[in-house]
Amino acid sequence: MAAYFNIILLNFSKITNRIKKNEGFKNRIYKDSLGNPTIGYGHLINSKDFFVANKSYSKKILTNIFKKDFEKAVSDFKNNYDSKKLSISSQEVLIEMIFQLGIKKTLKFKKFAEHIKKKHYYLAAFEMMNSLWYKQTPNRVNKLIYILLKSNVKR
Repeated sequence: MAAYFNIILLNFSKITNRIKKNEGFKNRIYKDSLGNPTIGYGHLINSKDFFVANKSYSKKILTNIFKKDFEKAVSDFKNNYDSKKLSISSQEVLIEMIFQLGIKKTLKFKKFAEHIKKKHYYLAAFEMMNSLWYKQTPNRVNKLIYILLKSNVKR
C-alpha cells in the first residue's frame, strides 16, 4: 500500500472495483482475448506462477494476486509519469492501461501521453481509438475514453 501515498487524490476503491468489473473473474486458467493464459482478475500467468490447468483456486488467493498486480501498476505509474501534472481521471486511465497492457506497452502510447500532458483530451482519446488495443478491447477502451473526457472536457 505504500505505493499509494504519493497519489493521494485518487479513489483506489473506485479504480480497483472498475478494473475487477472490466477484467471479470475466473477461478481457473483461461485464455484472454489474445490467447494468453490468465486467471483471477486478469492476471497474466508468467513463468514464475505455478497454476495448474483445470484446477479451481480460491477467490482469496486470486484477490491477493490482484492486489499485487494493482500495486505494481500503481508503482509503474509513479515511476513513469508525473502525477502532479495529470488530472485525476488521466491518472486513473493510465493506471488501468498499465494494469491491462503492462508498462512497456503503455509507454508506447507516446502521442497519447503528450496529449494528456498538454490537456488535449480529445486528441488523447483519438490516440486511444487509433490503436490495436482499441481493436482488441473496444468496449473497455471506450469506457476509459468516457472517463477521460467526462471530467476533463468542459461543455
